[in-house]
Amino acid sequence: MTDPTTGSVDLDLLAEPRLVVEPGLAARVSAVAGPVLQGMGYRLVRIKISAESGCTVQIMAERPDGTMQIEDCEAISRALSPVLDVADPIEKAYRLEISSPGIDRPLVRRTDFERYAGHLVKVEMAVAHQGRKRFRGILAGVEGDAVRLHRDDPRADEDADVLLVMEDIADARLVLTDELVAESMRRGKAAERELKQNLGLAPPPPPHARKSDPAKSNKPKPKLPKKPLPKNTKKHRLAAQGLPGGEFDPSEGD
Repeated sequence: MTDPTTGSVDLDLLAEPRLVVEPGLAARVSAVAGPVLQGMGYRLVRIKISAESGCTVQIMAERPDGTMQIEDCEAISRALSPVLDVADPIEKAYRLEISSPGIDRPLVRRTDFERYAGHLVKVEMAVAHQGRKRFRGILAGVEGDAVRLHRDDPRADEDADVLLVMEDIADARLVLTDELVAESMRRGKAAERELKQNLGLAPPPPPHARKSDPAKSNKPKPKLPKKPLPKNTKKHRLAAQGLPGGEFDPSEGD
């Protein structure tokens, strides 16, 4: 079983509240499951109750760094099943399913919207914004209590950029793109490497190595200014002496 407390756990991320939450019966399950997950070192992402196989309760969870392994799901299931049996938030038989958020994951916390800035998202509002409830576009970061979205489908009379209040969002999720898949693979490899290092199965990183920020890893590198051309080459010296081989563009090297 994977120990969720292996290595360092960011307690601020662990305790960060969800801003996008479920109503009704799912909220009752959340009230039971949330504290158990946090006590184990996990964050609750979403709870979904469906009619699949009669009744299925899907609990989506993750570590504070956004990773999740099969062993984590098994550990949560073993710990949470007896607690739900005692609390009995659902009055009929159901199947419990523990899962990771997945690549096209829901965004439910402020740090989710910050971490995935620059990616394509779909948003459904619980409270309509400018007469609309559904939005799609590039996530452009967080401003105060709202997220900025650069829409890819505005009408001629609408602004492409909108600010959507996080607490008015009913559902927000990433759209599967090549860029998102590539970043997810980078995150997964980094998390696997760190876990092996924490368990002593891989050598630690050298002291001079700096830990990269996954939120910035997909951003294009800034272009460096071109180095000026040298002004004291053999061609310059020959030209100064009026010798053959010194012909060159007078502006070269300026």
